[in-house]
Amino acid sequence: MRLDDPWCEEPPPGWDELDGAGNAVPAGPPGPVLPRQGHSAADIYLEVQRSEAFREVRRRYRRFVVPASVAFLLWYVAYVVAATTAHELMARPVLGAVNVAMVAGLGQFCTTFLLTWAYARHARLRRDRAALDLRWDTQEMTRGMGR
Repeated sequence: MRLDDPWCEEPPPGWDELDGAGNAVPAGPPGPVLPRQGHSAADIYLEVQRSEAFREVRRRYRRFVVPASVAFLLWYVAYVVAATTAHELMARPVLGAVNVAMVAGLGQFCTTFLLTWAYARHARLRRDRAALDLRWDTQEMTRGMGR
């Protein structure tokens, strides 16, 4: 049983077309992919996945999501570790009955909303247009095919 990651940057070995001598043909130049007659929808989606535009959308996505996820998880683990090991620090009053643990807990909620806002803004400014263009091109290529 083979498990292939459909979102990997490079197509798995053997998915590229072969020329007459049995050598692999490169995926093609970057930019929009033009449909070829006689291709199935699966072939078109593979061509789009190999395109430089698709790879750029995925790169932009990962450049935001990976560091943001790591930072948030570190902040969360620090909060949990502090809550379980530093009782005196977490019990220290900040303002009246509000202590450090409550402020840090509310900080978790605030950073969740801040991260959600930052993700939506990043997607809107850096990825949505390119992803919409890819979707439009893919729909144009698959239009009229028997689905």
